[in-house]
Amino acid sequence: MMLTPTELERLTIFTAAELARKRRAKGLKLNHPEAIALISDEILEGAREGKSVAELMSYGSTILTTDDVMPGIAALILMIQVEGTFPDGTKLVTVHDPIRPGNRTVEKEGQVVPGELLPAEGELEINAGRRKATVEAINTADRPIQVGSHYHFFETNSALEFAREDA
Repeated sequence: MMLTPTELERLTIFTAAELARKRRAKGLKLNHPEAIALISDEILEGAREGKSVAELMSYGSTILTTDDVMPGIAALILMIQVEGTFPDGTKLVTVHDPIRPGNRTVEKEGQVVPGELLPAEGELEINAGRRKATVEAINTADRPIQVGSHYHFFETNSALEFAREDA
């Protein structure tokens, strides 16, 4: 079977969604990937059935509640975007706040929520004790150059002139 990357991705979503459906039917709470897969699969199937983007945006937030997912999961999934194939082409469906509050009280006073940020008091000095350098760079290219943070600055585009040994 020769499948495109998109078709393979669709099968992965379907498989994870089926696992989520089985676990949900057993009364188990869903984790992050299961919740996203289930909602995504429902949206993709709705698109295939010919429902509108507006219908699916609305429907996407009715599939799961906080009663269906592990504690803290709803706070981690603020938005889901799925590219679905509709009868008139491919469109992006965005669902904001896809996991709505349930009927049960999820959090107790003082309970730690998974993924919750608990900032410490005071200020934090970034790169404390590390060498700092100011480097002036000149773009000699005929177009703008973007520099990302995912590699060392001295490895950046050779059209940027600067003291690479200082970077």
